[in-house]
Amino acid sequence: MSITRIFVLAKNVFQEVVRDRILYIIGFYALILAIASRVFPEFAATTEDKMFLDFGMAAMNAIGLIIAIFIGTGLVNKEIEKRTILMLIAKPVSRSEIIVGKYFGLSAVLLVVVATMTAIYLVFLQFGNTPHPTASILIAAIFLFLQLSLITAVAITFGVFTASLLATVLTFAVYLIGNITQDLVQLGRLSRNPAMEGLTQALFLFLPDLSRLDLKNDAVYGLQALPDTTALIMNAGYGLLYSAMLLAIAIFIFSKREF
Repeated sequence: MSITRIFVLAKNVFQEVVRDRILYIIGFYALILAIASRVFPEFAATTEDKMFLDFGMAAMNAIGLIIAIFIGTGLVNKEIEKRTILMLIAKPVSRSEIIVGKYFGLSAVLLVVVATMTAIYLVFLQFGNTPHPTASILIAAIFLFLQLSLITAVAITFGVFTASLLATVLTFAVYLIGNITQDLVQLGRLSRNPAMEGLTQALFLFLPDLSRLDLKNDAVYGLQALPDTTALIMNAGYGLLYSAMLLAIAIFIFSKREF
């Protein structure tokens, strides 16, 4: 694969997404934070700080997830449905470069979105005199980006062989189940049913354990004031490795498709 061609593809995806005005969603994030900062004190005079901390991280996660799923599933699928993929593969670019380039392009968009929303979030916390663990919030934001990048890889993988709607549903299902895989394993053990235990173990092994990349509660409730650096590195490596594995699967499937 050529790094130059991948960079050009990623740049084109980034510019295309920006032209679609997706970055306007950052303004929407700032707006809902402004509304929340006014509304929460009216309903919870003693817990508004925790509520605002929790809401800000949750909204950031939701917005990033919408971008990763709805744009990610259409990156390749849209090209296939509109038959523009024929012009793309006719150029001196390999199918693996197409997949990787589109992945990095959307990941760059997510990086900009998450970084900007994090900065806006910290500004609101600072001017609202809301006590907050800045270091933990920054760590949580980094891991949110890793989680969204992994979801992007899932979305692209489904998008190369299914319709956009089905790919969206499947990606969202992976996100939901991936956040509770550890709980499912515990549930399977408690059921004392061998079939249930086998099913939950299979889900745990094959689906991404997204809870390893979810540090929102640590940031909000200060559970990770002094993070375990080794655990953070291992979890980050897990997310990157899983994303690479999914991209390899997407490349394999895409390379076998006939147009």
